[in-house]
Amino acid sequence: MIITKKQRRLRRAVKARSHIRGLAVARLTVHRTPNHIYAQVTEADGAKVIAAASTVQKAVRGDLKNTGNVAAAKAVGRVIAERSKAAGVSKVAFDRSGFQFHGRVKALADAAREAGLEF
Repeated sequence: MIITKKQRRLRRAVKARSHIRGLAVARLTVHRTPNHIYAQVTEADGAKVIAAASTVQKAVRGDLKNTGNVAAAKAVGRVIAERSKAAGVSKVAFDRSGFQFHGRVKALADAAREAGLEF
């Protein structure tokens, strides 16, 4: 059986998510595609989405030239931090969904930290 790139990524994600469940804090989940990046903060039990932001939303995209680059990821990071703090959540666990922690994922995380999220 051939294991695809997506299956390998999801296997890494399962391991990290099982660790995050034990922490019992809100979870900041990141998903990226070649054209967009998405982030959402969910409750500790995963039942409710507290805040969400992505480059698909016009308010986030603003005057960005491209939506699939580091600058767009930084914009999403700032917005998700603002929205989650407005909802009363300041401490989260970062779930990178099996993606490597570099490039756009790292830029989003750094921007969220600078905007006030703790993880």
